[in-house]
Parts: sequence; structure tokens; C-alpha cells
Amino acid sequence: MITILILVVGFVFVTAVFIVTAPFDPGRYAAGRTFRLLSVALVKLNPFWHFSTSGVRISDPRHPYVAVANHQSYADIALISHLPWEMKWMSKDTIFRIPLMGWMMTMAGDIALTRGDRSSALEAIAACRDRLLKRVSVMIFPEGTRSRGRELLPFKDGAFRLAIETGVPILPIAVAGTRHAMAKGSFRFGHAVARCHVLEPVPTEGLTLADVPELKARVRAMIDDARHGLERELGITPESARGTSAVERASTTAANDAS
Repeated sequence: MITILILVVGFVFVTAVFIVTAPFDPGRYAAGRTFRLLSVALVKLNPFWHFSTSGVRISDPRHPYVAVANHQSYADIALISHLPWEMKWMSKDTIFRIPLMGWMMTMAGDIALTRGDRSSALEAIAACRDRLLKRVSVMIFPEGTRSRGRELLPFKDGAFRLAIETGVPILPIAVAGTRHAMAKGSFRFGHAVARCHVLEPVPTEGLTLADVPELKARVRAMIDDARHGLERELGITPESARGTSAVERASTTAANDAS
């Protein structure tokens, strides 16, 4: 019920901000930031989620970056939304079809992608270019989907090609602790203590498309190292990462009843 209430009330606020700011905010920065704050509210009202951020603080929120992060669950979105600047998210087109949620994503200027559709991919990259030109960062999960295991999936080229072609820095973000907050294949809440850590931006000036493999490997290694560091700080062990404890399963049931 809490989630539904946040969506309904949030839709009213996002719509109002969109209507008021659209004439002078072509990047939809204000509407997008309002939408992101709904995720922050959801986390604050969920007693089973304890999320935090750390790392580099961006001094100019309108400096465009191509942000990339590892992907553990849908809860990654709520976690990364705690960062105090706006980013446009590339998401599956099916999410845009969800009532209220999809409507707000459209007003926020997020970017739809149909998996396996080349024309959709080209349109999504063009939309990313548009957002970057309007001085708004874009957020892409280069694994393409959520990983079921502890190891990162291979990174796709798209985000890195985009960054090189536009001359925009890559902003690596490491995520840890969300795997059982909302596991793959489920919208059910689970207990989670999670953090995202913003790493130093990686410049792309002077690089060409021939440098994509090296850039991709470098950023993936940065995120992987930082992710393991976060797991140690949060007390996440290989055993706990593979499955939930009895306490966590009980917490999940209670959280579902509350939502």
C-alpha cells in the first residue's frame, strides 16, 4: 500500500513540476529530480532497507557524464537515486508501459530501450546524446540485465562508445547489498543494507572507438574492485550473497505485508 500511495501522490507532484518547468527546462532536470526523490521517499518509509552513498561528490550537477554501474536488483534504482544530481535512465521499454510509473518516466525524460531491436538501440543512443547536449547525465547499466550470481556480467559497448563519441567522461558507480532487497524475477521486498560508491570520473578526450575495449575493461575492473570493497565494509560474505537467512526471509514476508 505504501508503494502505491507514493506512486499516486508522486504522479501528481511530478506532473505539476513538469507542467510548470517544461517551457524553460528542455532537459527536464526538475521533473526528473522530483521523480527520483520518490525513490528516496520509498526507502525512508521502508524499515527493511537501509541505503547510503559514498565516494566522489559532483560539484556541478549540470556537468554531463555517462554514468555506469553494476546491476544487482531493481532496488539499485532506488539506491542510486539518492545521489544528489539528476541522471536520465536507460530502461526496458516494458517499464514505460506500467501505469503511473511509465508516465512519470516519460515526463522525467528517461530513455526506453527494446532489447534485441537495433532500431530501438539507435534511437536510445540518439536520445542519450540529446540529454547530454542539454547538460544532463545519463545512467546506463552496461551489463544489460541484473546478474543472478556474484560475478559481474560482461559489459556491453554502448555506454563507452557513447562517451567517446560525445567526449563526455564516464562516471563509474559501484553498488553492493541490493541483491536480496528486490531479487531478480521478483518485486518482493527483502531486508538489505546497501551502498553505492561513486568513483573518480574517467575522461574520454582523445580516445577513439578503437579504445572502447580497453576503456570498458578498465571501468569494469574499477567497479568490480570497489564493489568487493563495499561488500567487505557492509559485512557481505559469499554465503550471505548467495541466499537469504531465515531472519531475512521473515523480514521479507513482513515487508511484503506492509507494502
